[in-house]
Amino acid sequence: MMTDPIADMLTRIRNAVRIEKAAVDIPFSVEKKGIADVLKREGYIWDWEEIEAKPVSLLRVHLKYGANGEKIVNAIKRISKPGCRVYVSTFDLKPVLNGLGIRVLNTNRGILSDREAKLKNVGGEVICTIW
Repeated sequence: MMTDPIADMLTRIRNAVRIEKAAVDIPFSVEKKGIADVLKREGYIWDWEEIEAKPVSLLRVHLKYGANGEKIVNAIKRISKPGCRVYVSTFDLKPVLNGLGIRVLNTNRGILSDREAKLKNVGGEVICTIW
């Protein structure tokens, strides 16, 4: 039994970027789909797709690299963990690396990046930071 499936997703992406794979398969969940959607909107991945399979569906994430093969995702860090949840208000949303990175938040309006949460004036649980 896996206690933190979000950390597993982030680790799979981190490992796939390290060996420069084109895509990575992750067991599907709605929360993981929301995180992948945020990564796509912010330009960290090309796209994602849901693949129907037995016994569990898969989320295939197509990773993005620069023109000369440089990595777009340099680091992914899990912030809120099952044993220690971390929440942030709208006023405490400071830019990650002076705007070069993002925080992924689980809000009452869905999973959003810190920029989107600031525009919608909502806070929430900090899932991870990416730069």
